[in-house]
Amino acid sequence: MKTSNILAAAALCLLAAAGAHAETYQGVQPLSAGYSRADVAPQAAAAARSGNVYGDGASSTVAPTLTASADRATIRTEAVAAAHAAGQNLRRESFAGSVVPAQAQARTFTRQAGL
Repeated sequence: MKTSNILAAAALCLLAAAGAHAETYQGVQPLSAGYSRADVAPQAAAAARSGNVYGDGASSTVAPTLTASADRATIRTEAVAAAHAAGQNLRRESFAGSVVPAQAQARTFTRQAGL
């Protein structure tokens, strides 16, 4: 029984080795440029001056500064009130029927440490 398993594993290894082919190395390919450096330099300078021809108009300009609709103190007060709201971390998907029970909504989950 052991010999047949060893022979089967050896046959699989030979199949895997026969299926693997490595690429051949062809050395460094010769450069086949059609232009000289002196011909390309003015074209490169002109392309650099023209900017991004493939960019759209919306992303190629500087975005305007945003103005807030409310002052910082009001936003902070609303954020603190939302953070201290009872049951703020409850997810509807956690309960049967996707309904948060009334007793879970009214309950506060923070406790004072007893010394």
